[in-house]
Amino acid sequence: MAIKIRIPTTLRILTSGEAELSAKEGTISEVIDEICESYPDFQGRLVDDEGNLLRFVNVYVEDEDIRFLQGLETLVADGQTVSIIPAVAGGCYFPLGKDLSK
Repeated sequence: MAIKIRIPTTLRILTSGEAELSAKEGTISEVIDEICESYPDFQGRLVDDEGNLLRFVNVYVEDEDIRFLQGLETLVADGQTVSIIPAVAGGCYFPLGKDLSK
């Protein structure tokens, strides 16, 4: 049995459209290394040059944010699911009650 890694739509171009990958159990850092080895275009998209998780990338083991666990040293066991969720920004601010037709 392996762990499942959910890949968001915005990063599936790096996995030839694959929505889910698998990896061996280990730490999140080891899982990321395995992803980058299999899909080199991921290099620099999840961690910086010093090996730290990029601040706009969120990683969850099951439903727990790894930043509130052991960070990149969080262990992932067989059968668990890892979700990679990059932050998304943009849009427009519309103050409530303001007439925007003018």
